[in-house]
Amino acid sequence: MAAITIAIVDDHPLFREGVSCSLSEIKDFVVVGEGASADDAATLAAYHRPDVLLLDVSVPGGGINAISEILALSPQTRVLMLTASEEVESLVAALRRRAAGYVVKGVGARELAEAIRTVVGGSWFVSPSMRAKMVEKSLFVERASLTHRELEVIELVAEGLSNKHIARHLALQEKTIKHHMTVILSKLGATNRTEAAIRWRQGT
Repeated sequence: MAAITIAIVDDHPLFREGVSCSLSEIKDFVVVGEGASADDAATLAAYHRPDVLLLDVSVPGGGINAISEILALSPQTRVLMLTASEEVESLVAALRRRAAGYVVKGVGARELAEAIRTVVGGSWFVSPSMRAKMVEKSLFVERASLTHRELEVIELVAEGLSNKHIARHLALQEKTIKHHMTVILSKLGATNRTEAAIRWRQGT
């Protein structure tokens, strides 16, 4: 099994070091870098292109604001928010920018490892406590059934990109994007890509 490379960006050194030590003890996890700000996150993404970048919402420069730049520099990186913020607005904002997941601080090493493996596998992960809050606000229904890759595709559809351009952006074949769109239409109960994009936007 190939090692999973991880970068950690958090402006609390003791917390960051603790997470790094815990993850480094897992045999197929390799921590390739650490940082404390949005600028650091971009630098780590560009230099290391990690499989997963753990990112706190409240880092200087704004963790949520950094997501788009991270993905532009390293499209294959899965951005997993690891934060104390339990505000649904932060969660939704992170997902709209195509974060792969949202984990509330306080989880153990095992739970964090599970979240990392989940997003590396192409799925979407949100801490159970945050899922409950999303259900309460009727924000979880459409997103819950979409994989991380499907979320990437529908976000780009909502931005007006064609299948051809989405394929180029995600480094996939156009026929793969067409397959994802078929699944997305079914999951969202939409008859065409425009309706799917509208339903997705309403869910955010």
